[in-house]
Amino acid sequence: MAEPARVIPRRAVVSWILYDLANVIFTMGVISLKFPLYVREAVGPQRADRTVSTVVAIAMGIMFLLSPLLGAMTDRARRRMPFLIWATILCCGCTALLARGPFWLTAVLFVLANGGYQAGVQFYDSLLPEVTTEDNRGRINGLAVGLGYVGSYIAIGMGVLLAAKDTPFPFVTYFSLVAVLFFVIALPCYLFVHERGNPHPRPIFTLKAVRESAAQTIDTLKSGHRYPGLLRFLLGRAFYTDAINTVVSFMSLYTVNVAVATGLTEAQGQMKANVVLAAAVTAAIAGGVGWGVVVDRIGPKRTLNLVLSLWIATFTVAACVGAFHLPIGWLYLVACAAGISLGGTWASDRPYMLRLTPPDRVGEFYGFYGMVGRFSAVTGPALWGLTTYLAVERGGLAEVTGEAIAIVTLLLMVLVSVWILRKVTDEKRDWEALGRRT
Repeated sequence: MAEPARVIPRRAVVSWILYDLANVIFTMGVISLKFPLYVREAVGPQRADRTVSTVVAIAMGIMFLLSPLLGAMTDRARRRMPFLIWATILCCGCTALLARGPFWLTAVLFVLANGGYQAGVQFYDSLLPEVTTEDNRGRINGLAVGLGYVGSYIAIGMGVLLAAKDTPFPFVTYFSLVAVLFFVIALPCYLFVHERGNPHPRPIFTLKAVRESAAQTIDTLKSGHRYPGLLRFLLGRAFYTDAINTVVSFMSLYTVNVAVATGLTEAQGQMKANVVLAAAVTAAIAGGVGWGVVVDRIGPKRTLNLVLSLWIATFTVAACVGAFHLPIGWLYLVACAAGISLGGTWASDRPYMLRLTPPDRVGEFYGFYGMVGRFSAVTGPALWGLTTYLAVERGGLAEVTGEAIAIVTLLLMVLVSVWILRKVTDEKRDWEALGRRT
């Protein structure tokens, strides 16, 4: 059934896009750039990969369990926006406190900050129907993905400036700036994105509501045939996001180790990491906007297939850089390809998920969408950590060689996802007819 024509204010669309920019500051600044380097300084280079992977795995494991329940609960609420606001406050508050105490405390605060961020992304994704129509969904989502990566420039730029000024406590200052910018840039989304609202709200914060939401989630998983392609898409997504989340988490460490292996100093390696990340971000901006247009023209499924093919090529070259000790210049090519692929992944799979989602179950289904992302964010870093532990700490190989072997595991994950997704279609579903048949 076609969506009823409605006018969506431009300021609502712009404000929704700005939230993507705000949360990318956290993703790039904390998860990709500074937290791994903070861990490396705290525990040493040999234990850094394993420690980062353990902390990230714990953080994502918690959200894996909570995501579908949170989604089902938001479907009961009158509005989703309050959930987004409180999730962001949790993330920003904990981020501002990072690196202010012993390592174990920062690790706990990182888990909480990541939880707020991940929950916020889930609530944010479920607002996509409020700011788009079927005709412009690909373009607007692509703009959000592409322009959102401008936040990465901000995150990287702050890191470069603090390094140049040799601030006495750069990690503390940096994390505090990220927290403030995230919250301030997200504010317009809270003010100007107006939901149509749930016409039949139900109680949320009661034990009965939690039991009913959990039961609904289990029933959905058991009755996947009522939602054509859903379970296969989620399984395939678990594999390709496994690779993507992992490469985002370890890109800076890999770049530093490649730099050191080619004769540069640790400080020079960190500066190279900033440049490589900047190249990836630039490509991601163009990739998000460009792939968004492609989604509206050929559909999310065909677009995602093209993107995954590019990921396969990217991981192949990236593994070769570490395995054969190629010059660090090759990482700029890898970074550009990864950026284009990254922008294309989120530009295509968010609208793809909406094609598989009944209109009255958006919160719950984006909970599943988030759940598989969290699962892959547990298994990916855990697999990376295990691989580098066996190769480096037990096998005696150089750090960069162990990481190259770990990248091969990411390549295999993408290949598996392509095989799983081959039978999923992105045709529009007639949910009323499907409901009558079941």
